[in-house]
Amino acid sequence: MRTPISMLSRFLILTVAGCLANVAHADEPSAAARQLAQERFTIVAPFPPGGPVDVLSRLLAESLQKRYGQAAVVENVPGGAGNPGMDRVRRARPSGHTLLVIPAGNLTINPTLMANFPFRIERDFAAVTMLAKAPNVLVAHPSADTTTLAALVAAVRADPKRFSYASPGIGSGLHLAGELFRQQLGLDLQHVPYKGTGPAINDVIAGVVPLMFSNLPAALPQVRAGRLVALAITDSTRSPVAPDIPTLAELGVDGVVVSSWYGLMAPAGTSPDVVVQLARDAAAALATEAVTRQLSAQAMTASPMTPAAFAAHIRAETATWEKVITARGIRAD
Repeated sequence: MRTPISMLSRFLILTVAGCLANVAHADEPSAAARQLAQERFTIVAPFPPGGPVDVLSRLLAESLQKRYGQAAVVENVPGGAGNPGMDRVRRARPSGHTLLVIPAGNLTINPTLMANFPFRIERDFAAVTMLAKAPNVLVAHPSADTTTLAALVAAVRADPKRFSYASPGIGSGLHLAGELFRQQLGLDLQHVPYKGTGPAINDVIAGVVPLMFSNLPAALPQVRAGRLVALAITDSTRSPVAPDIPTLAELGVDGVVVSSWYGLMAPAGTSPDVVVQLARDAAAALATEAVTRQLSAQAMTASPMTPAAFAAHIRAETATWEKVITARGIRAD
């Protein structure tokens, strides 16, 4: 039996898909759909196989292949912090047949974080839709000071030298989530960067560092095993994957809404009608039971948007991170 939360999520996805639908009759493909059916698709995943970007790329490729009867291949272009893969799409013909699946940080953090970032997102790419997101979660080593968020904040204010927070690396989204949290509450928290989420979580479990912001898929198994305490979700709503964890806003901390999300982009110059059609196709794929199950297995939820809403989301989040990065003088390693 589906929970009320999952039924609501599915309803919202279907609603977005409906909003993106053309007014044309279902058996009369739009001009954009006819154009997309003319040749094969390449989905560029600018990271190695196996991660969320690769998974989403393959789900999308499979759906496009079924929808249009054309081959759809995933091209992994790892390295260079994702920039080579982004450049591959930027230079592609803007027909809608070469697409980019990309994490939030490449679109909203790196433009400020990297001194010589080679792209201007709005100039070089067309925003299609958000595909999915996984909320981040504030986790802590189990101790008397970290049973609740209120206890943690009180302990940090009483003795800030005892507390620091780990992250997967300088400038990562999880590092910046910690900085935003620290700023909003006026806490004196020191940042301890690691080379990856795994080493950071391991040291929080061991008590070397007392807390960190982690993506939910990486932290949830450790929380369920009792090795970490989950204090709050950093999203606007609770996660259907872990509905027992409250949001920061529920606990009185506003302005810290940070999720690990993944978007779909096309080359700049792609026809707006084609962009809308691609967004519609992605929303329809995300609404299927099979895709919902696969996303849920990775603690992700489908989060489609219209192209206009997605472009506005990118702009707003970029502005948020620009303020945080500039205020703290953060630069990429």
